[in-house]
Amino acid sequence: MTIAILAFQGAFIEHMRMLEKLNTESFEIRKKSDLNRSFDGLILPGGESTTIGKLLVDLEMMNHIRDLIQNGLPVLGTCAGMILLAKRIADESVSHLATMDITVVRNAYGRQLGSFNTISGFDDKPIEMTFIRAPYIKSVENNVNVLSTVEGKIVAAQQGNQLVTAFHPELTGDTTVHKHFLSLIN
Repeated sequence: MTIAILAFQGAFIEHMRMLEKLNTESFEIRKKSDLNRSFDGLILPGGESTTIGKLLVDLEMMNHIRDLIQNGLPVLGTCAGMILLAKRIADESVSHLATMDITVVRNAYGRQLGSFNTISGFDDKPIEMTFIRAPYIKSVENNVNVLSTVEGKIVAAQQGNQLVTAFHPELTGDTTVHKHFLSLIN
């Protein structure tokens, strides 16, 4: 099994390290030709969603990645990756990949200084969650399963082959979220 990781910005190296812990191969996607490699899943890491979205368009990768996801490629979107996958972004008219039936609120937990760690349940298992200028999911459609909430806000969800978190599971030592993602491939 091989996982591709979008490597424009964010903690893509940390995602690679989590996959190494799980004995899973990975490689970085930095340009359109990288999408020609064979891979079984895709990780869209954190960063700045507007910048990542612009780069996906400028590098002519947006439609290709959208098609892969819509045709069943499992994808994990963390923080900005969640925003990229959302069909709707609250108070904005723009969306990016728009493949997941969720509405997200950008920077919902405030600025960098509002970053925090907490322990909460993910699919009924307590895990450490790191939030950095994090979004949250304001609403989901019926075909989306909520996997985690923090203080009443949805911070993890799954729709078929798409898994999203508002937090950064790659910044902890816990492989629970990545294992869950890999189970979508198996």
